[in-house]
Amino acid sequence: MKPGRRVLLVVFNLFATLGITSQAFAQQTESQFITFDAPGAGIGSGQGTVPRSINPTREITGEYYDSSSATHGFVRSAEGTITTIDVPGASKGNGQGTYPRSINPEGDIAGFYYDASHVVVSTRGFVRAADGTITTFDAGPNLGTIPLSINPSGETTGAYSSHGFVRAADGTVITFDVGSIVTVPTSINPDGSVTGMYADSSFISHGFLRDRGGTVTKFDVVPSLGTFPQSINPDGEITGLYMDTRGTHGFLRARDGDITTFDVPGATMGTIAISINPRGEITGNYFDASSVARGLVRAKDGDITTFAVPGAGGPLFGDGTIPQSINPSGEITGLYTDAIGAYHGFLREPDNNARSED
Repeated sequence: MKPGRRVLLVVFNLFATLGITSQAFAQQTESQFITFDAPGAGIGSGQGTVPRSINPTREITGEYYDSSSATHGFVRSAEGTITTIDVPGASKGNGQGTYPRSINPEGDIAGFYYDASHVVVSTRGFVRAADGTITTFDAGPNLGTIPLSINPSGETTGAYSSHGFVRAADGTVITFDVGSIVTVPTSINPDGSVTGMYADSSFISHGFLRDRGGTVTKFDVVPSLGTFPQSINPDGEITGLYMDTRGTHGFLRARDGDITTFDVPGATMGTIAISINPRGEITGNYFDASSVARGLVRAKDGDITTFAVPGAGGPLFGDGTIPQSINPSGEITGLYTDAIGAYHGFLREPDNNARSED
């Protein structure tokens, strides 16, 4: 479950638990970066700090890998204080532990952990309230619950075994299937609409939108090797990536179903869109001619700005700057890799809103 170094990062992360339009383009601009490391994070290759989600008040959650490659969750306050999150009973084996995935405006966090109490170590879900109280849950009687998103009402969505689920704030769980092989919800918006992907009998991935009432709309960006929605905003706009023989590309699906595809000019192996905010701004990454990952921000009007955390790089293909989440103000969090491939967190202020830590 470690963060990505390759073009299929998002696809593999989710399935392990599972004609391009022209765009205006801006070169990297001067932005303020705040970098940080969780106390206890390892400093070796494949170790370090991996932010996953940022809320409107700049609280950030994610995981860090210690010097033994065990995994711990963390939450970082707007002021920069970092608190470790370990779900009681979580395994501390290599690559196992606690994995926060999403934080809502109230500071509630959803994620999963590896439960060491079973003969076969398996994943269970958790919700951590803003006061630190942790509730664990399973979406059904079988092993393998992986929450991936939580909305302002405390509703969570994610994958359970090969099924999708929605869990209400009161703990009620509804499971559902879109495809015959596997269903992986990735994001839930304030009105309870869920997006994600499903695999058909040929193991090709397609996108879906499930409304609060349970009605499902299936979609594909274009005839391709797979469609992988990642994020849905309050207006029902969906972003993600799709694959073809040339690599990966970003897409934006409007509420009415219209789809716009995009690439960063000069991207060699692909463009990955990962998160969309209420203003329709999208963040993600692409790979440059040196196969280094660089961040991107796509504005509502389609203009694309690229950026890189100073000093980001690394020894492997796909190392570099890898945004994970954008909040309503355009603040972005994610990870970057250093020269030896260790992970570090960053917070990027939008160009028109740069401010220092309090």
